[in-house]
Amino acid sequence: MTQAVDITIPVYNEEQDLPVCISRLTAFLYANLERPWRVTIADNASSDGTREVAELLCEEHPAVSYLYLPQKGRGRALRTAWLASDASIVSYMDVDLSTDLTHFPELLDALDSGFDVAVGSRLSRESRVTRGIKREFISRCYNLLIKGMFFTPFPDAQCGFKALTRQAAHAIVPLVENNNWFFDTELLIIAARNRYRIKSVPVKWEDDPGSTVRIVGTAAEDVKGLCRLRFRGVPDTCRPG
Repeated sequence: MTQAVDITIPVYNEEQDLPVCISRLTAFLYANLERPWRVTIADNASSDGTREVAELLCEEHPAVSYLYLPQKGRGRALRTAWLASDASIVSYMDVDLSTDLTHFPELLDALDSGFDVAVGSRLSRESRVTRGIKREFISRCYNLLIKGMFFTPFPDAQCGFKALTRQAAHAIVPLVENNNWFFDTELLIIAARNRYRIKSVPVKWEDDPGSTVRIVGTAAEDVKGLCRLRFRGVPDTCRPG
């Protein structure tokens, strides 16, 4: 039985990239998904013309909706969109669409087959990744740190390409404290500790040279978050079923 899916695109000052993203994504979904779907643009306090662009896109594409949040934070945008969704599956991908869209049905198939969480992985042996040595080194070191501290089963915590069942999202997301970039990692650590079934899908991924992510600042936030979970403990949730 197929289930409806909500695809969230978190954005902050993305007036340039958003039209390309929505055009490519909706064309792919119409051509490749038979299940019901919708796209939610989750705008976390953009200060450029993102809102105006998003509203025009919603007029052009009936399956696209717009959600505005007055505070910044990718995690905050995902939290708000996912908890408000009534779809059976909630998901997200980055606006630059660095992950090849052909892998998206694989995430959904994993959830249909009984997994609770499905995540793209750039660090699996079968993955095909194009990015600089510095980013590759930092990513591998960070994920080794996660595995060493929490013995987690997933190889890549930060790939912006994830899907969860609605039940898993509603149980796990309220326990996630971080509202920014560490949101992904914290969600997966909580899911793994509470024995949710996580499927990692090797992906083809190409780095966006125009990315505005601050590597040093993000890394510092991530390490701080890992220490919080390690010393304060990973929260428990009621595993469904």
